[in-house]
Amino acid sequence: MQLFGFEITRKQKAVSAVPDYSRGWHRILEPWSGAWQHNVEEVYADLYCYPTLFACISAPAQDIGKLPFVLVRQTDGIWRPEENTAYTPVLRKPNYYQTAQQFRESWILSKQQHGNTYVLKERDNRGVVTSLYVLEPNHIRPAVSDSGAVFYEVWNRGYSWNLPQLPENRFASRESGNVLIPASEIIHDRANTFHHPLIGVPPVCAAYWPAVKNLRILRSSATFFGNGAAPGGILTAPAGMSDADAAALKSYWDTNFSGENAGKVAVIGADMKFTAFAVKAADSQLVEQMKYSDEQICQAFRIKPYKIGIGNPPGGWKSDDVNVEYYGDCLSPMIESMENLLDEGLRISLPLGVEVDVDPLWRMDEGKLADVETKLVTGKIKTPDEARIKFNLSPTGGGDTLWGQHQDYPLGMLRDRNDLAPTEPPEEPPPAEEVDPDDDELAERVYTALIGEPDLTDLFVDAKLDRLAQRRIA
Repeated sequence: MQLFGFEITRKQKAVSAVPDYSRGWHRILEPWSGAWQHNVEEVYADLYCYPTLFACISAPAQDIGKLPFVLVRQTDGIWRPEENTAYTPVLRKPNYYQTAQQFRESWILSKQQHGNTYVLKERDNRGVVTSLYVLEPNHIRPAVSDSGAVFYEVWNRGYSWNLPQLPENRFASRESGNVLIPASEIIHDRANTFHHPLIGVPPVCAAYWPAVKNLRILRSSATFFGNGAAPGGILTAPAGMSDADAAALKSYWDTNFSGENAGKVAVIGADMKFTAFAVKAADSQLVEQMKYSDEQICQAFRIKPYKIGIGNPPGGWKSDDVNVEYYGDCLSPMIESMENLLDEGLRISLPLGVEVDVDPLWRMDEGKLADVETKLVTGKIKTPDEARIKFNLSPTGGGDTLWGQHQDYPLGMLRDRNDLAPTEPPEEPPPAEEVDPDDDELAERVYTALIGEPDLTDLFVDAKLDRLAQRRIA
């Protein structure tokens, strides 16, 4: 650009990558120095196949995967489901090659395995997000510019854009050919930001050594039982032998009398003897060692061992108790994080919001469900129609109203009732005055007071009053 004959250039802001502290968790090189020379290596493909680690990673992903996204609106403090053309379609179908359940599973698996989930947004001409893609975390690295803007660098080598089918010219490219994506186009969910706020550390890093130990125990057991469950031993001869003869004899013995050939008859000359090694199960304590390591793996993922079939739950606990604990300790933090990130990533603001419907997590048998819904209806918490929906039943007449018994009164009305207030006991009436039957004035007053009563028979029991009344009548 030229201005007044001078060439004006704008200084480009430098973008530097965030230090990749997680490189050691993406690749496992050598368990110890020189391990590759002994043909000993640990790779994630084998490590993830260990049953306990596999269950701790896959169980939360599958459980959250079956919980659908729901767009809700807050009205009078109550969240109610709502349809919205800008948000509902992408929540129901995040992309063209995954269902919503598969999308949620991919989200959680990436976070559990790598500590980071990167979700790329695709927008239409209006700027509305129409698709969401979970990217491969090993090919993405956060980067920060001098001005503090956050970008995500996608490595081109070994990574293809064919699956999302998005043009690369949407984003800036670096000299290395890598693509820079601004943070506004990425939803980044990270697990534990121990080293940097943009880099998550997966639970696998804490469960690594317990899983490796148990994996080696399984390999050793597989080799042992592959050898016919027979331990090794020593071949001895009365006379010595050269190293070459000993090596040749060992090779001959291993080839012909181990593995599938274990148990065959061996014919040995020169007074040679074979002494087998004795192995006692009580000395090895393999079962206890593996159980302890399994519990350590579960601890890293905040899952109780009995949830994935290791041991038994506490005495008296039912499946509902286990599920409530599992939801509070393990699933709830990941669900809350997913809801908040979708609200922010799709630019959904109050009174709208995204919720993960957790009702499928509490599915129970029909008898228990009926008991729960009946208590909610009789307790005036739910209407009959709301309870009928749980059983896939249509509404009924008057079912949209909370019902109560006729003798029930609101607490405020009972509070204002005066007849419920404590009263003092009535005073004792004064003693009756002695009546003189010859007193005409008193007889007049008594008769005037009593003549209006409907029945005077019971009132004139006293002979004195009776005579006074008769005198007045005469």
